[in-house]
Amino acid sequence: MKNSTGNEALRLSIQAELDAKKTSLERNKLGQFATPTVLAREILSYGLSLIPADCSVRFIDPAIGTGSFYSALRETLGDRVLGVAKGYEVDPHYGEPARDLWANCGLDIEIADFTKIKPPSDGFNLLICNPPYVRHHHLDGTEKKRLQAESKKSAGVKLSGLAGLYCHFLAISHQWMSADGIAGWLIPSEFMDVNYGREVKRYLLEDVTLLSIHRFDPNDVQFDDALVSSAVVWFKKSKPPEGHTVEFSYGGTHSEPAISRRISSTELLNEAKWTRFPKQEVREVSDTPILSDFFSIKRGIATGSNDFFILSKDKIIELGLPMEFFRPILPSPRYVKADEIEADEQGNPILPESLFLLDCRLPEDEIKAKYPSLWHYLESGKEEIASRYLCKSRPIWYKQEDRSYTPFVCTYMGRSDSGSGSPFRFLLNHSQAIVANTYLMLYPKPGVAERLNNRPDVIRKIWKSLKNIRPESMMSEGRVYGGGLHKMEPNELAKVSASEISELLSES
Repeated sequence: MKNSTGNEALRLSIQAELDAKKTSLERNKLGQFATPTVLAREILSYGLSLIPADCSVRFIDPAIGTGSFYSALRETLGDRVLGVAKGYEVDPHYGEPARDLWANCGLDIEIADFTKIKPPSDGFNLLICNPPYVRHHHLDGTEKKRLQAESKKSAGVKLSGLAGLYCHFLAISHQWMSADGIAGWLIPSEFMDVNYGREVKRYLLEDVTLLSIHRFDPNDVQFDDALVSSAVVWFKKSKPPEGHTVEFSYGGTHSEPAISRRISSTELLNEAKWTRFPKQEVREVSDTPILSDFFSIKRGIATGSNDFFILSKDKIIELGLPMEFFRPILPSPRYVKADEIEADEQGNPILPESLFLLDCRLPEDEIKAKYPSLWHYLESGKEEIASRYLCKSRPIWYKQEDRSYTPFVCTYMGRSDSGSGSPFRFLLNHSQAIVANTYLMLYPKPGVAERLNNRPDVIRKIWKSLKNIRPESMMSEGRVYGGGLHKMEPNELAKVSASEISELLSES
């Protein structure tokens, strides 16, 4: 095939021009992030190596954009025969210029939603795709139900309502592939750890032969304008053989990873978090104590509008609001420099700025009669705030979740390049402040709470034990996004090893 260097230079110029005509918000909502040229060529070179040399290549890209993968195919095809090349693009903004660019180059581009097209009778043996990274909250209820039905029909995959559009693309494409066809997907790596990814992983282990997964270092974001930790997933449309193993690689490049390891399908079936591979060994069955043995872990409260419900002491005084309806609350972790929060005589945290959460349980008519300043403040935000999802789902739109304060608080997210080497911080909270959902709250279980009441000195020892937890132990249970951003949900923190705390409590 003719060298496509000239076409690629022109394609990149067109891509830049088209991107500039859209706002980052518009592109983010549609999940439009173009694949870099070098990466596209690495992917196509590898994909072609998986197809027998004497087979004609039947290529499809269900989300072709301006054609980065087709350009890479032309560059890497060599003497191979290209039987057919097909692409779908839902957005004419990219699809029309791409169709013009490749009009005389053997690529048929259709401007249409791939997920709504009936699959052909003769499938494709090389499916390569960087599907739109559209998160579930950008899909309305009707569209979610349609996509769920199509995913189930095509691949028998029952996807959760929390699954992003890329999961549906992967499932729906099943019927487009020929027997023994090869698929390469450049997708967010989060499916490897989150609950909605379970069905995707089941499909990869049971319905096709999962060949390899390369995960990029999250500090090396593949897309300049998307905070996404990416992976390339390869599989063959055939049932996996007995004793099958999958190659997991990490870091470096797709063609030259920093580390790789083969993991058996059985071991993958029993592991909830695939991102531990290949950097970590297969998790051994262990009776080592974990944090949930000692704590009930909850997210901090989601107010519905921090700007409206969280006020400074000065603002409360300025508005003449009754202090009895406010509770102290810690500011965002980035404003809390010390890991130990001291308290004043009233139990308020001693910090540069005192913040308080509005949390009133009285009905509006009683507030209007007894506390007119508070009623006026609520009225000022009612039209905008009360209609928001969280607020309108409450019996009283301004009533907050029930949370008591706790001495042990953990930050919900952070980056691994912090001074401590850990993206998470454990705070010792001496105050009566609660926290918002940028924190996790660790409530001692009854047996532990009883010991702490009898031995208050143990509180500090437990805090130090929490701080001693190795960063690797925390990060292996959490999840990671592009740019090295780590997050930790309550059920993930609950699984972190707590052997030091167990030993401490057994001695006290």
